[in-house]
Order: sequence, then structure tokens, then C-alpha cells
Amino acid sequence: MSASRRARRGRVTAIAAAVAAAVLAAGLTAGCDAVDKALDCVQTADTIADSVTDLQQAVENAANDPAQAEASLDSIEKNLRKIGDKTDDADVNKAVDELTGAVGNVRTAIRDGDRTPDVRPVTAAAGELTKVCTS
Repeated sequence: MSASRRARRGRVTAIAAAVAAAVLAAGLTAGCDAVDKALDCVQTADTIADSVTDLQQAVENAANDPAQAEASLDSIEKNLRKIGDKTDDADVNKAVDELTGAVGNVRTAIRDGDRTPDVRPVTAAAGELTKVCTS
């Protein structure tokens, strides 16, 4: 297993533990449905983080394979729809909207011929999504 995969697995474990602790601290007043939604958010946010990593690598190689960047953007958008469909949390929805916008900007830049679009807003928005999923 590569170091980046181990780091991702460790991140998932840490995020899941944070969610579990927050739910337990709240006394489980919201029930199992809230726990399931929180874990879904965390798992999907982690998948998005992986897709963002793939996007960063794809952008570095965009001159050789622009389709790889498009595939990464498609993956991120698919996972954002999953989160958006499963939550009614205003903060999560705001983070999803911000990340969707950032992804759209990168997609537009690539389609307009930018071989090195700035993916920092995507990375920042993905970090914010992870943050709201664990708070």
C-alpha cells in the first residue's frame, strides 16, 4: 500500500472517529439516521479528497492527457451530488455549492485551453467540506 493510500486511510479513520465522538457527545439525541448521514458525508468527503488529489495530478499532466482532468472533475461532481442529495444541513450545502463552483471554474479554464488551471480553490473548498462534515 502506497504512503498516500495509508495517509488517506488514516484520514478516514480520524474523520470517522471525530464524527463518532461528536455524535456521542451530543447524546445521540438525533438517532441513528443522523449518524448515518454524518458518516456518509465523511466518506463522500474523503472520496472527494481523493478525487481532488487525482485532479491535481491530472492538471500536472494535462498537456499529455486532458481527458484525465475531465474525468477527475466528473468524479468530484458525482460525489458532490451524493452529499447534496443526502443532507439538509445548511453548512454542508454551502460547502458543496462552493466546491461545485470551484470545480466548474477549473472545467471552464480547461475547456478554454488553460493547460495549468489553478486548482487551489478546489482544494480549499474540499477542505472546507471535510471540515463541515466533521463539525
